[in-house]
Amino acid sequence: MSQTDESTQASTDATVRITPAALAMVTEIRTKEENPDGLALWLEVNGTANGVYTYDLWFEARSEIGPDDAQQFEGDLPLVVPAASVDRLRGATLDVSGQGADAGLVILNPNTPPKLAAPAARAKGDLSGAVAQRILVVLEKDVNPQIAMHGGHADLVAVEGSVAFVEMSGGCQGCGMARATLSQGISVAIVEAVPEITEVVDVTDHASGDNPYYEPALG
Repeated sequence: MSQTDESTQASTDATVRITPAALAMVTEIRTKEENPDGLALWLEVNGTANGVYTYDLWFEARSEIGPDDAQQFEGDLPLVVPAASVDRLRGATLDVSGQGADAGLVILNPNTPPKLAAPAARAKGDLSGAVAQRILVVLEKDVNPQIAMHGGHADLVAVEGSVAFVEMSGGCQGCGMARATLSQGISVAIVEAVPEITEVVDVTDHASGDNPYYEPALG
């Protein structure tokens, strides 16, 4: 089947394309919710990790749709993209990856976050400020005791505005789960405890670790 056949039948100005397979899965999930006909599907960019966007996908009452939110219809399913995420998701596709019990929703997004320059040579910046000191406490008390069980360690490299730069070492360097460790653990812990920080960037050279998830192309 061609890519055109798999595309959504949404309007041409739709922010996100939804494949028939994804629409079927979402529709089935919605039927299990209370008052399914009154629910819309929200898709939002909620942060970044390792150079790509991360997302939230959830059902919420149609009455919560704001005047600046982008809304499109897929059959009788409203898809809502909050105003702040529209440009970040424009041209993205919601699809299904895997088969059977392993099938799940996946977002294919041609957009990537602006690249933030990491501190040169990952030399530690001035960590004497109040925000940096609070992040260090989070790493020492909440993060490192957990990842130490897997031989890993996370260090704060620098704080620039609302961005914290973190470097992993030990079992985390080069680990294929390092991205998940950052986005699901370290980043969440820091952002929740230190609201001045809105993004955590991993500046680890994972390509030089064991079993890296990134390997340079062979020339």
